[in-house]
Amino acid sequence: MDLCVFGGGLAMKIRKAVITAAGAQHASLPLQTLVDRAGEVRTALRLTLDEVVAAGVEEIALVIRPGQRESYSTAAGGHASRLVFFEQTHPRGYGDAILRAADFLSGEPFLHLVSDHLYLSRSDRLCAEQLVDAAVRHGCSVSAIQPTRENEIVHFGTVGGTPVSNEARLYEVSTVVEKPTPTVAEQKLIVAGQRAGHYLCLFGMHVLTPTVITILRAALAAAPANTGIDLSSSLNRLASTERYLALAVQGSRYNISEKYGLLIAQLAFGLSGVDRERILSELVHLLASGQPQSTGGGRLS
Repeated sequence: MDLCVFGGGLAMKIRKAVITAAGAQHASLPLQTLVDRAGEVRTALRLTLDEVVAAGVEEIALVIRPGQRESYSTAAGGHASRLVFFEQTHPRGYGDAILRAADFLSGEPFLHLVSDHLYLSRSDRLCAEQLVDAAVRHGCSVSAIQPTRENEIVHFGTVGGTPVSNEARLYEVSTVVEKPTPTVAEQKLIVAGQRAGHYLCLFGMHVLTPTVITILRAALAAAPANTGIDLSSSLNRLASTERYLALAVQGSRYNISEKYGLLIAQLAFGLSGVDRERILSELVHLLASGQPQSTGGGRLS
């Protein structure tokens, strides 16, 4: 099912996606390779595109840094023909990157993913499929979220709200705060039913209505010259403008921009795939081999 009732009762298909990959620290990450669950070598970009296409998306906008189109086309593999590229010259933040694809979207709701996260489903459907299904059923913006420990929330946008009656893992969003401190989270972002010390943090994946583009445009116009805009602030505004939900998807996100992020993502994919036994065997061998440990001063003990 790929039609949703949106914007005055019009049935609309979620057939477009926007992937942002123009951040100075993140631009090369989608070009990295790892082995997927089936044992096949894939670029991180290819894994993200597989996720998007499985959700029913037909056309994909990729927002990149200038001069990277050829590298990304190659990394996309068989999905290259679906891509439309937008270069973010004179960048003004994450929200500005999404706006570069505004004309491509033509007023349609869209799936949005960040390029520095990889997703691993614990369901028979991929994470993006779960999210699109929720947006289709409810006819509104839905952000994917993941319960996250308090000590990690400074790295993520975090939502506050209330559980939706008779809907597992679904929440009405009232507040979104970008990278809150634990004190701010305790004051504004506690959600009923969560484990102590856990908050609902953004997953790097959203289905968004055109209202978000309107809000982002207003935010960019109001921002001082040469300053950037984020997405979380506009999502917070969205929550007071129209119905906005969050879904705790059955899956995990892996931020490959973090230290050891790509390694951890690779282990997660490998340990849930066809090469699980081989990887476990290699890990046991590595741990048992007594590899020398660094003393912290550049010498080996």
